[in-house]
Amino acid sequence: MTDRSAQPAEKGAIGRLTGALDSFIGRWLPEPLVIVIALTFLVFIAGLLAGNGPVEMVGHFGDGFWDLLTFAMQMALVLVTGFVVASTPLFERALGRLARVAQTPGQAILLVTAVSLAACFVNWGFGLVIGALFAKRLAREVPDTDYRVLIASGYSGFLVWHAGLSGSIPLTAATPGNFLEDEIGLIPTSETIFSSANLILLAIIAIGLPFLNRMMLNHGGRTVRSGDLRIDDDPEDPTARAAPQPRTPAQRLEQSRWLGWTAGLFGLSFVVILIVRGEFALTLDTVNFVFLFAALALHGSARNFLIALDEAVKGVGGILIQFPFYAGIMGMMVGSGLAAGLTDLFVAGANATILPLLAFLSAGLVNVLVPSGGGQWAVQGPIIMPAAEALGADPARVALAVAWGDAWTNMIQPFWALPALAVAGLSARDIMGFCVLVLLASGVVLGLGLTFLP
Repeated sequence: MTDRSAQPAEKGAIGRLTGALDSFIGRWLPEPLVIVIALTFLVFIAGLLAGNGPVEMVGHFGDGFWDLLTFAMQMALVLVTGFVVASTPLFERALGRLARVAQTPGQAILLVTAVSLAACFVNWGFGLVIGALFAKRLAREVPDTDYRVLIASGYSGFLVWHAGLSGSIPLTAATPGNFLEDEIGLIPTSETIFSSANLILLAIIAIGLPFLNRMMLNHGGRTVRSGDLRIDDDPEDPTARAAPQPRTPAQRLEQSRWLGWTAGLFGLSFVVILIVRGEFALTLDTVNFVFLFAALALHGSARNFLIALDEAVKGVGGILIQFPFYAGIMGMMVGSGLAAGLTDLFVAGANATILPLLAFLSAGLVNVLVPSGGGQWAVQGPIIMPAAEALGADPARVALAVAWGDAWTNMIQPFWALPALAVAGLSARDIMGFCVLVLLASGVVLGLGLTFLP
């Protein structure tokens, strides 16, 4: 069903391009599981063409298959704990008040993009889930909004994660004892995350991306009105289902709010201890830890917490199954030398001026097949950083370029969209047409900025 109030009457150039991309991808893009299986065979064949034997390639795949198991569990918990916190009455009311700022579909798109950008800059795991959760809340407040554009906008903020406070490449490069310290020394975050070039790029993205997403409303194609979808029956308290009157000691304990409050405060007290000791760091583990115990405290009773948990775990299937496939692909890419070969191909013939751009493009390509910032740096860093030193290029700029390249192609990498899609109840083909336009526009800005900004 198409809602004319959700978009202007006439399509501009952006609208026509968005509509064409959405139509093409909606027709040709399969489900993420099919994509990862296809990528597996593509890398396998590429490895054979590069001179590796079939047994060797299968071995690389199997050896790497479980390498992301810890990370997959962390990402599953990011989704689950973020969802459970967001479903607490307190958080729902806070999101609701913020969402009510938006009165029109256009304002909803601008608001969710801004919130997603800010959250992903602070911490990518938090931002990845909060963008989708806030988009769903906005969908209830402004039901005429195209739901697919809303979710795509909530995901688009992930574009800035690797240039933010949780960026694995800048943080690794600044950490004493990292694997490249002997070759290039330490690169402080003042020269990467807080450099003038990075802050300018972040400012351009933060200003331009919300308005680009706003223009996508005028795509003229299939519009999914959020008002036609079932998005949480009770927006104020999704756990407020009819509770049976407690008749036994066990039931009274399950519904006791003191239990959740006590358990929540007990866990959060450990975070306070870490802060006092000066040992607190914003990592996936600490985000999940805080979310878990905050959810227990805010839900109060174990019963309410478990009801919200029941809803949350419905979306983790894609993460648990597909992440191991990507780990196997990474194993083949690294073990066969394909990842290093791709980087060498881009670096060959470079000079100091053009190397950051080539680093950015090569990182974007490698990220499609090795969708892990830390894993990608382990593959590309030992090749591209010595090249930067040999050519006299700024090592901080080159490292930043790899970080931005890794984040850039996340816009078309279903690996990272899985948590947001699980929260939204959509498939990859529903949002990827819009994300491709973000990829194209941001690629021009980032490529030029990394090359020419001082």
